[in-house]
Formats: sequence, structure tokens, C-alpha cells
Amino acid sequence: MQEQESRTTAYTTLAAGTDFRHEIELKRSRFITVLRRTATEEAAKDLVSGLRREFHDARHHCSAFVLGPDRDVQRSNDDGEPSGTAGTPMLEALVKRETTPGVTDLSDVSAVVVRYFGGILLGAGGLVRAYSESVSAALERAPLVRRCRLRICESSVPHAAAGRLENDLRAAGFVMAETGYGAQDTILRLAIPDEPADIAAATDRVLSLTAGKATLRPGGTEWIDVPLP
Repeated sequence: MQEQESRTTAYTTLAAGTDFRHEIELKRSRFITVLRRTATEEAAKDLVSGLRREFHDARHHCSAFVLGPDRDVQRSNDDGEPSGTAGTPMLEALVKRETTPGVTDLSDVSAVVVRYFGGILLGAGGLVRAYSESVSAALERAPLVRRCRLRICESSVPHAAAGRLENDLRAAGFVMAETGYGAQDTILRLAIPDEPADIAAATDRVLSLTAGKATLRPGGTEWIDVPLP
């Protein structure tokens, strides 16, 4: 049976690029949190493997991740800490993170907390708080974006006119996808909410900006990163 496509059209995730790291210290134990945007379980496991090599002398490399637009893949690992004191609170910090007031939609994010034991036992409650706060503190500082499924519409314009049109469209608040290039024309690609009214409004704007010389051709949908307001 063919898997149904998700009905989710937007969620929040980490900005693409390098890992985000944050460290706290509690009773001489160091908790180094590393966040990475990951789209698959394999990528999440690669993060753990890489940090085991980098921090090879640390006692614990606890992990949690939530994946998919519907957040239907959720895993955690205590990595030697008492059961339920590390991975579970880390996962809860990801899943219950409010990205806007009342909205918990963070996904495609992996968190690993590397712990260097400082010689003072924290107890079960102390460990839960430490791992939860470590991930929460990192998320407070991490760069986030909206990941939106948008309709891609193309407009072909002469190379000489493309730069100005693109700037005008960006200034008007349109999200631009990756530009394409032909022999004679530049192919500007707009990422637009998949609603007839939004597509019609974008078409009218392109017609207006080009004095009727260019229009939009609706294509398929793609997941696009959109900066948070």
C-alpha cells in the first residue's frame, strides 16, 4: 500500500548549516549540547557517531531526535545514564518546545548531550533537570526557520531584467526558490502558498512589474525554508 503524503504544510526546524553548540556546568559536570538539523534517522545516528569520536573521553553521549513534518519519528537514548533520566527529558525538551506561543511544531532536529562527569552525583531528579535544561537552553539560542510546503511558480525573463525583477519581488515579500538559467532567459522561481488567491496575486504582481511581458507558470510543490518573522 502506498504511503500517504503528509497533510502538514509547515513546521519549525533549525536553520540549515553547521551544528549549534551550547554548554552548561552543574556541580562540576559539563553538559555539552549539540543540535543539528537532520531529515533521517541515519543522519541523526551519524551525529552521535561523530560526537563519540570527537568527545571520546566523555562518559555519556545521550541523544534524542524528532523527525518528519508530522513528527512521527521520535527516539531517545540514555547511553548509560539511569533509565529515563537523560534521553526522555531531552526528547520532551524538543517535542514540547514552543516555537511560537502555544505552538509545538519543532521537527527534523537531533540533540546530543555530551556529559563529562564532575565527581558529584546529581541523583535521578538532578539528571532529568540537567539534561532537559541543557537542551532547552541550546534551543533558546539556536537559529530557527519555518519549513513550508509551497507551490513553485516560474517566470522566464531576459537575463538583463532578472536582477531587478527579483529584487522587486523580494521587496514585495515574496519567497524566492533557486533560480534557473536558460540560453536566453533567467528562470525566476517563486515559492507561494498553494492557494488560488495567492497564486493569482503573484501572477498579477509579475505582470505589473514587467508591463505584461512575463507571467507565472505554476509547477509542483517543494519544502522551502522561510525566515521567521
